[in-house]
Amino acid sequence: MEKITVSLGERSYDIIIEAGGIARLGAFLGGLRLGAKCAIITDPRVKDLCGPLVTNSLADAGLRVDVVTFPEGEENKTLATVERLYHEMLSLGLDRKSFVVALGGGLVGDVAGFAAATYMRGIRFVQVPTTLLAQVDASVGGKVGVNLPEGKNLVGSFHQPSLVLIDPDVLRTLDGRDLKAGFAEVIKYGIIRDADFFSFLEENWEAILSLEPSAVEKAIAISCRIKAAVVAEDEREESGLRAILNFGHTVAHAIEALSDYRTYRHGEAVAIGMAVAAEISERLGHLPKGDADRIESLLKSVGLPVTFSGLDIGQLVSRMRFDKKAVRDKIRFVLAKKVGEVFLTDDVPLDTLSQVLRKRSER
Repeated sequence: MEKITVSLGERSYDIIIEAGGIARLGAFLGGLRLGAKCAIITDPRVKDLCGPLVTNSLADAGLRVDVVTFPEGEENKTLATVERLYHEMLSLGLDRKSFVVALGGGLVGDVAGFAAATYMRGIRFVQVPTTLLAQVDASVGGKVGVNLPEGKNLVGSFHQPSLVLIDPDVLRTLDGRDLKAGFAEVIKYGIIRDADFFSFLEENWEAILSLEPSAVEKAIAISCRIKAAVVAEDEREESGLRAILNFGHTVAHAIEALSDYRTYRHGEAVAIGMAVAAEISERLGHLPKGDADRIESLLKSVGLPVTFSGLDIGQLVSRMRFDKKAVRDKIRFVLAKKVGEVFLTDDVPLDTLSQVLRKRSER
């Protein structure tokens, strides 16, 4: 077992990484005083795969447990879904002393976390992420929310979980495409803050995708440590540091929205966005060509896309203006100085952005 603490004063919590740990969730919650009643919020597929283990573990710990589901798919990450969850939580008798267990991928964590953040002005919740993307990124840091038609995650809150329990064994339930999509966020951590980690990924990506236990657990642990450190320094993006976690996401969110969240997995869109950001960084003289080539090479080796198709460049740029980082109608980007160091800027010429997008667009 590995334990990483997200240090946020009275809102501090632990990330526990343990193979097989999902069956011991009830024991891990023992000292947290979360309440006697909880709702597991999940989707139907994860309910079938993992629900019994989690339900039994919580029941064995003496908790009253109910399971609430909502359909998979980014089209269900909406205020309407959250409202339905409120009604179900009320019908189950959840009160301000109850808590939520978010069991699933990043979408489930965002929606369940937002429901917990706003139900009765906020109740506690626990993250049990079941995808690689959620384990290394979405479950850590307390960002919860839903989408609007104009863009992704435009309605939300900061609501820190009381615990994050990561069980690498559940990754064996994923298909190859979802595993690779999650790997994009792992690569991101090497680019933004740890050149040695990036080198480790270059050397061990095959072992990670093969779910070799020591390689997977190391990749998850280092990713979580990096995110925990950034969140501890800038929980609510007040200094701008936390925005570095969005490397590649400005373009990614626009691609997802314009393709109705159906063409690309989130991690695939992030991979394209990172390739775009690396190339912009190189063109503007910030990133050496050798580092830009390394980034693109690793993305391609893993099997992630670095180009897109079927999207209008003008509409993509317009959609980026709805990005949460945008200030006074200026698109803000996270760009790279080298592998292991990035910075935030709103000084990307629109013609450079358009040129790179056109180059990455397959028609």
